Amino acid sequence: MDAAALRRAIPDVVGILVRRGADFASAEDAAQTALLRALERPGQEEVRDVRAWLVTVAWRAFLDQVRSDTARAAREERISYEPEPGPVPQHDDTLALYFLCTHPVLTSAAAIALTLRAVAGLTTRQIADAYLVSEATMAQRISRAKQRLAGIPLDESGDLSRVMRVLYLMFNEGYSGEIDIAAEAIRVTRQLAALTDEPEVHGLLALMLLHHARRPARVIDGQLIPLAEQDRSLWDEDAIAEGVDVLQSALARDLLGQYQAQAAIAALHADAQTAAETDWVQIVEWYDELLAFGDSPVIRLGRAVAVGEADGAQAGLAALAAVDEDVPRYHAALAYLHERAGEADAAAAEYAEAARRATSVLEQQHLLRQAERLRAGLG
Repeated sequence: MDAAALRRAIPDVVGILVRRGADFASAEDAAQTALLRALERPGQEEVRDVRAWLVTVAWRAFLDQVRSDTARAAREERISYEPEPGPVPQHDDTLALYFLCTHPVLTSAAAIALTLRAVAGLTTRQIADAYLVSEATMAQRISRAKQRLAGIPLDESGDLSRVMRVLYLMFNEGYSGEIDIAAEAIRVTRQLAALTDEPEVHGLLALMLLHHARRPARVIDGQLIPLAEQDRSLWDEDAIAEGVDVLQSALARDLLGQYQAQAAIAALHADAQTAAETDWVQIVEWYDELLAFGDSPVIRLGRAVAVGEADGAQAGLAALAAVDEDVPRYHAALAYLHERAGEADAAAAEYAEAARRATSVLEQQHLLRQAERLRAGLG
């Protein structure tokens, strides 16, 4: 069976089992069992209705769990829920699953893992591989998350802003191993956009598409390539075109949100044929819009760099002075602005400090190369 079709069907399967009387934790376990059985049956007779097949296998797996219960009365009560054979009812519980998997009782890490399993339909092994942890460790993380959700009904109303935040964090996890987590984040966000008319969800989707489009040019031969130096011919033009279309449709609703504003900045970068053609004045204006949603130091740092491009390095340094130096990438921004101001000595020192604070090897190596380049020029 097609793996993508199987993953798309998992939220439906979980929802159907819950409506038949299973608790969420048991329903999700049973759906995972059905998914694994489907993935392990290559070469067998083609299944016409993947969703119905998964529901049948998952329900049987759930009943097997129930039959192993020690309480006979509870077992008999649950088994009585088994419906007569027939068509699988149409009832989309996917949005409810988004809310449940991102419930406030969960940490962000737990919410991402559970969303990847219950909504994206990934196996525990695939999720563990992507996060470079053992399957047992990831299974424990997911099990603890489901325990924290015990007693919370599937149909409890949720917070869409929290769902979007979890999906954005998921997207920023990047990619490793067999599964591309960033691509999965785009897929489930696209699915969420089809379930709700909220412009911000579409803004989030546009933001992901526009950032993802630049990925082929971001790392070349094991070296991190900054935006200004990327080969723009490597950018995914289809993803950019879709991202811009989705963003324009969202902005036309005149209900601006932070993800739409961030996507607008990404769209201005994508629209420039070269780094020199970037409309930095407009980018500064969009950063001002972003600040209206909350005075974030990360946004102020990005705005300071944009001001440095639009109004000159000294203006950028003045804007950066209002940002705390412990903000991630502060010293990298400071180094860049010092370099633009012609202050190579100060820039080299700041690049070295930024490398010391870097959280990834690729970023650290890039910053060290920048420092060495400037020091070589000074020598």
